[in-house]
Amino acid sequence: MKEKNIAVEILKKLMAEQVSVYKRTNLVKAEKFSEKITMLMNSYYNGLITNEEVITELLKTAEEIAKMQKEGESLGLTDEELAFYDALTKPQAIKDFYSNEDLIAMTRELTETLRKNRTIDWQQKETARASMRKMVKRLLKKYKYPPDACENAIDTVISQCEMWTDNL
Repeated sequence: MKEKNIAVEILKKLMAEQVSVYKRTNLVKAEKFSEKITMLMNSYYNGLITNEEVITELLKTAEEIAKMQKEGESLGLTDEELAFYDALTKPQAIKDFYSNEDLIAMTRELTETLRKNRTIDWQQKETARASMRKMVKRLLKKYKYPPDACENAIDTVISQCEMWTDNL
């Protein structure tokens, strides 16, 4: 294109739309890609990278998003399960602590437990919300999830669950 900055803006807008759609299903990955796009665009606006470089990087990010969606299929996880898998493995060290089979088993049990126990208004009722947190905490304790990462994992899982119920 003659006007490469227009191409950059259009590509940025398309990527932002894709991330916002993805945010409804997978909060952790949406945050990751949103931060990446923001950093790329800041570098571009500050003149640290050229039009061609930002377009190349945005296209690489789009390929990463597509690849990541196929990752869940290769693990045998549904989109819901993949979102909770990502929430549990947000700290990269967790993948070193558990085998992949253990993480998948934990994810499936977590998803099933949350699916069975969610109610329509659990977000508004503090007792229902506390009950959900307690269930998540028990499950993490059952699988001996590292205590230092436990609180963060619970918050991430509850946030993901909120997105999940909002999209029902």
